[in-house]
Amino acid sequence: MLLWDKGKKTNDFIACFTVGNDFFLDQKLAGYDCIASIAHAATLQKAGILSKREFKKLKAELKKIILLWKKQKFAVLPKQEDCHTAIEEHLTKKLGELGKKIHAGRSRNDQCIAMLRLYSKQKIFELEKESLELCGQIVSFAEKNEFVAMPGYTHSRKAMASSIGLWALSNSEALLDSIKLLEATIEIIDQCPLGAAAGFGSILNLDRKFTAKILGFKKPQKNVLYVQSSRGKFEAAIISALCQIMLDLNKVANDLIVFSMEEFGFFELPEEICTGSSIMPQKKNPDVLELIRAKSKKTQAALQLVLSISSSTNNSYNRDLQLTKVPLMESLEEAIDSVKAMQIVFKKIKANKQKCLLACSKEIFSADIALQSAIKGMPFRTAYKQVSASIQSLPQTETIQNIKSKKSIGMPGNLGIKKTKKEIIAMKKSIGKKQVLFFKAIKKLCQ
Repeated sequence: MLLWDKGKKTNDFIACFTVGNDFFLDQKLAGYDCIASIAHAATLQKAGILSKREFKKLKAELKKIILLWKKQKFAVLPKQEDCHTAIEEHLTKKLGELGKKIHAGRSRNDQCIAMLRLYSKQKIFELEKESLELCGQIVSFAEKNEFVAMPGYTHSRKAMASSIGLWALSNSEALLDSIKLLEATIEIIDQCPLGAAAGFGSILNLDRKFTAKILGFKKPQKNVLYVQSSRGKFEAAIISALCQIMLDLNKVANDLIVFSMEEFGFFELPEEICTGSSIMPQKKNPDVLELIRAKSKKTQAALQLVLSISSSTNNSYNRDLQLTKVPLMESLEEAIDSVKAMQIVFKKIKANKQKCLLACSKEIFSADIALQSAIKGMPFRTAYKQVSASIQSLPQTETIQNIKSKKSIGMPGNLGIKKTKKEIIAMKKSIGKKQVLFFKAIKKLCQ
């Protein structure tokens, strides 16, 4: 029986339409709902609604559901609508009237928000861990190819002498900034919604600080009405940060697709990370990179979808917000998978030093030749015009020497690889501490 059933039959098609694919999505979320339910039951005991014995029974049964869920043996059926109903039905079946007590002081609204917050925190922590791992791999690739020369491009045309090291480390630094955005997002969403019920609280004296603490949240989300209207807003904040991660991967993927073309040949993609053609035997297609590039656009679309849905609702819960669940979950899972895929790419790709060097034709040193005259006292604009008038007859420049001569901070001759390594280590420690505290709280709650 549905949690809101009052004995009147709902039209079958309307019932299916309103449920949508929630029952399927909730297969992935049921465990988080059980964890939040244990915390809610503990709060009900603290408020005197449940006895100590009743709480122990509920907790024991909720832990059994979590074990079934982990083994993929806890089913959420379409007729149950969502995991909240499936869990309460299971509790009532096993514990009788006691199972019906669990819902006091809460709504499916704060239930759903709580499980999605727990799910999102865990997925963001996983994404941060994998992204930092990718950063480390890119830095290793940069270190290995620090002074491998390659042309730098602007407007998709050769510009100045550059290096594989400079290119690689630029991607690592971009990703580090995006991880900081994820950290800022966790700071915002790290608020416990339980106790808000339908957005107006309840007459029960629930210790919401206690609930937040035992669930590993930094604090309770204070205003109970804002709890409801933050759904959609918080999802958009998460997906916005994911857009930055995916934008970084998109740029890497696009560069590797172009620069591994036979016409360039700067990078070599081994067959084990490529796919073939059903008709052309010679093909080695960079499908993994193309899909990462496409998934970046998909994440951007997910952000617009969530913003559009949530902006059309008033300042409380509306069923529209059910449709923000898919873009949130898909975006988190696809970002994690894309980072893992890019890790494999960086483990396997190789730079073709000879082709990179041959591509460094002498005109890309023209700006440096003009600057050499400026160093001797000639006005730069005069030197610029002189060099531009003799592009075809420029002297040959020693490429590697040119790269190494650029020694200001962050230039090809002074990449600061050691500093980037230290930053990655520091971020791993900082984020690791937060992860430990979160998982430690959940583990303690479920013991």
